[in-house]
Amino acid sequence: MSDAAKLPLSGLTVLEFGHTVMGPTSGLVLADLGAEVIKIERAPHGDDTRRLKGFGAGFFTFLNRNKKSLAVNLKSEAGLELMFKLVAKSDVLIENFGPGTMDRLGLGYEKCSELNPGLIYCALKGFMPGPYEKRPALDEVVQMMGGLAYMTGPSGRPLRAGASVTDIMGGAFGVIGILAALNQRNQTGKGCLVNATLFESVAFLVGQHMAIAAITGEAPPPMPDRGRAWSVYDLFNTSDNDQVFIGVTSDRHWVRMCEVFGFDDWVNNETLATNQSRIEARDWFLPELTRRIGMMSKQEIMDKALKAHIPFAPVARPQDLFDDEHLNQSGGLVHTKTLDGKEARLPKIPLRMDGASMELRNDAPAVGQGGREFLVRAGLAEPEIEQLIRDGIVVVQGG
Repeated sequence: MSDAAKLPLSGLTVLEFGHTVMGPTSGLVLADLGAEVIKIERAPHGDDTRRLKGFGAGFFTFLNRNKKSLAVNLKSEAGLELMFKLVAKSDVLIENFGPGTMDRLGLGYEKCSELNPGLIYCALKGFMPGPYEKRPALDEVVQMMGGLAYMTGPSGRPLRAGASVTDIMGGAFGVIGILAALNQRNQTGKGCLVNATLFESVAFLVGQHMAIAAITGEAPPPMPDRGRAWSVYDLFNTSDNDQVFIGVTSDRHWVRMCEVFGFDDWVNNETLATNQSRIEARDWFLPELTRRIGMMSKQEIMDKALKAHIPFAPVARPQDLFDDEHLNQSGGLVHTKTLDGKEARLPKIPLRMDGASMELRNDAPAVGQGGREFLVRAGLAEPEIEQLIRDGIVVVQGG
């Protein structure tokens, strides 16, 4: 789906006061689904994430495709008056600033709802209203305090997940709330405040472990130290100095693995016949399995596992996904450009509708790119726009 008019959220106008990951994630999902998302940035230089290096260098390119940009001086009276006009013409507002920031800018929920009673106002924060709500929060902070880091690293070594999972999940929950609120507005004509948060997203992620504690009365161990549910659920070294994960989660898997991998002496071995018996035999069985598999190359192991129809995976790095056979042939990557003009193939949102994925309509915008068109449609005359530009209130480029 590359024609915005045919996308499911076509006609929806979204103001995104988003920065870093959480807010831009919500805006990205809505934009990919066809909404017109106008990213409100700080005039004159735009969002600080445009200039991040190192681990943050990819934030802006990845999370801001299919959006337009409007850079505004929100601390000026003229900039605030402009935002009032734009809020009145929009369907959704997304913000993930620190607690109280939007209120201090004069754009809190109460004011915006007064300007536009049908507005869906999505506030993405660290915490829901309560004792923690005014604390600053980061993805890593809530992973630590919410138990996710504890469950990820081995005992005594809590470890954050290797991606901004909480930011992205919180942003995705924000989208769920927005879509639910839009459906409610269709019935009532009224907008509402949607809250989605980092800490509560982590709590939801570890809910399965909380349930274990509630049911068994025992504390669940970190994932690296967990007890065994499956006899083979391990990472194996290969003869060519690589690694492959193999998971044998049924006795049928086990038989097929033995037949295809040539473990003839194990096919009818009663001490290895069931998952539980293999777990009980792991002290001698796993070292021997590790030795046998370690004599094979990575490709040989993967070919055999594929033939045996058992779960397996190479240990990939993010950059390996550029050349992933499935992602490329299934159309899971979108061809886009970075802010400095380099070619990049990046993941689409993991969603299809009637078999169609959501395509690129425009790359992540330059500061102010597409903003003029929105200002015109919001009712501003060209002389008024030009005056705002001359006064340094806005930065816009083209349509």
